[in-house]
Amino acid sequence: MKWQGRRASTNVEDRRGRGGKTIVGGGIGGIIVIIIVMLLGGNPSSLINNMTSSGTQTVGNYQGTSQEEELVDFVSVVLADTEDVWSDVFKQQGLTYKNPELVIYSGSVQSACGTASSAVGPFYCPGDQKLYIDLSFYDELKQQFQAPGDFAMAYVVAHEVGHHVQTLLGTMDKIEPYRQRLSEKEFNTKYQVRIELQADYYAGVWAHYEQGKNLLEQGDLEEALTAASAVGDDTIQQRAQGYVVPDSFTHGTSEQRKRWFYKGFESGTIQGGDTFSVSDGSL
Repeated sequence: MKWQGRRASTNVEDRRGRGGKTIVGGGIGGIIVIIIVMLLGGNPSSLINNMTSSGTQTVGNYQGTSQEEELVDFVSVVLADTEDVWSDVFKQQGLTYKNPELVIYSGSVQSACGTASSAVGPFYCPGDQKLYIDLSFYDELKQQFQAPGDFAMAYVVAHEVGHHVQTLLGTMDKIEPYRQRLSEKEFNTKYQVRIELQADYYAGVWAHYEQGKNLLEQGDLEEALTAASAVGDDTIQQRAQGYVVPDSFTHGTSEQRKRWFYKGFESGTIQGGDTFSVSDGSL
């Protein structure tokens, strides 16, 4: 992705070295559940608030490596691009886009959705309309998920911004009441997976406009598709526990995540991302 020397967003808060209380309880099994449920988006409050918090907050002067500081610059440029794209798309719809804030942290962080450790992966909190990311996830994406490349990380940021788009459009407010009425399994099957796939679609819409601005380089699209596939529920569960439980899916399969991202990339419109109106077989 062509990003060096371009505008960086000012809506970035650097909290590295200022950890919140650390989530404990649940052990490794709990962390796996959190990863499966919340990796790359969604509302983490339902799980985070059920965990027990302990420990003290730490404050210090954080010294990032040169690679990490470059990554800070990179995600700031990506965020700026999402601001430009979604401001234009919303304007076309007669709407006004409100920029989210990106919080960069290390170890653990406090949000309006609760306290989270870096084990939960990047997430978006509707309560404060902020994106949260520990930049160590970039190495996890390359090493653990075999999804290298800067545009793979750009996809991660764009997916979280996709959840912000859903919040601004009122999608999250319409869906949230069902979380209380339905069982967890039924809610995940009927709504949560569709929420995540729609965020993937919106990430694809952003990539569509990046392509139109001639900002993508050879291999960038493949990097994003590889990342989308790597964080499919079936792939994560197979890696974590050796078998797949479709009834517990929260984000969609690898094939679904790739397909909806690519659909957004081809379409470039909000209207094409209505994941809630398609049948289960077409999802």
